[in-house]
Amino acid sequence: MTDTTTSARKNSGTGLFGGDLDLAKILLEGRAFFALIAIVVTFSMLSPHYFSTNNFLIMSSHVAIYGLLAVGMLLVILTGGIDLSVGSTLGLCGVVAGALMQGMPFETFGFTAYPPVWVVVILTCAVGALIGAVNGVLIAFFKVPAFVATLGLLYVARGIALLMTNGLTYNNLGGREVLGNTGFAWLGFERLFGVPVGVLVLAAVAIVCSLILSRTAFGRWIYSTGGNARAAELSGVPIRSVTVSVYVISGICAAIAGLVLSSQLTSAGPTAGTTYELTAIAAVVIGGAALTGGRGNIRGTMLGAFVIGFLSDGLVIIGVSSYWQTVFTGAVIVFAVLLNSIQYSGRRKKPVGSGPP
Repeated sequence: MTDTTTSARKNSGTGLFGGDLDLAKILLEGRAFFALIAIVVTFSMLSPHYFSTNNFLIMSSHVAIYGLLAVGMLLVILTGGIDLSVGSTLGLCGVVAGALMQGMPFETFGFTAYPPVWVVVILTCAVGALIGAVNGVLIAFFKVPAFVATLGLLYVARGIALLMTNGLTYNNLGGREVLGNTGFAWLGFERLFGVPVGVLVLAAVAIVCSLILSRTAFGRWIYSTGGNARAAELSGVPIRSVTVSVYVISGICAAIAGLVLSSQLTSAGPTAGTTYELTAIAAVVIGGAALTGGRGNIRGTMLGAFVIGFLSDGLVIIGVSSYWQTVFTGAVIVFAVLLNSIQYSGRRKKPVGSGPP
């Protein structure tokens, strides 16, 4: 009878730290949300300009860049990989878009073609997909460690961007009506229903990827690959195809981020996106994903991106030195990793095909 009573108490959730009402568990699993609330409240008290709809929309447009990179990074990390090339991919894709907006010279035929913006977008995303495919093939088929493969592509992509521009920046990417290539600034400056287009693009990408992870077999394969790749392969999961696919998606997300950033700045430079890969990884970790793979979701990653973005912009608004901004951001990342270790320590991974946690 004693055992039965004890078991009932454990499962009843009536205690402050027991069962479903475990306060510590709620705080731990919802840490990104609570951190975001704390950031908003703190900076609202420190600055009268922070808590306003317009400022939130401006900060959200900055977060869109980090968020797009983080969505692609999450899919890679869920498979147990890492993608260090996304920042350089963003920079290269921005440069490609800038070069296309400046015109494609055909010297043999004596004319220069100015592709419309939709062609620029498609070609730029194709470049991002190509970089992702190279990463995926190196990792899946040639067994190159993800850290090494993506680090190599980081340098290759950045080097190509520098070669294309000779270290200079493409300016004035608004296009001209007479050339038929106007509309590029639409991504960065226009608003629909009062919301920046970049934020809407992030929302669309996040929703699509969330549905993929939660409602499709491919999403279950991603979690299975990160949970136990060998067991997943024995269960019929196409590990190689999944690996290549997530790196391609990561490359496309980086390309979209490059388009949005270049549109916001109306310029494209070869050094754009430097260290952004670390920011993307930080957003994924703060959002509760496990770096070992198999655990994480889009909702947490989006919260992680907003935590980093709102924290960085808040520090700028109250006039904190950029050096201290780096210190604070690093401290947040270390603390997030520590909490992840506490959350996942001692837990057994889910069976293959069990889906998102």
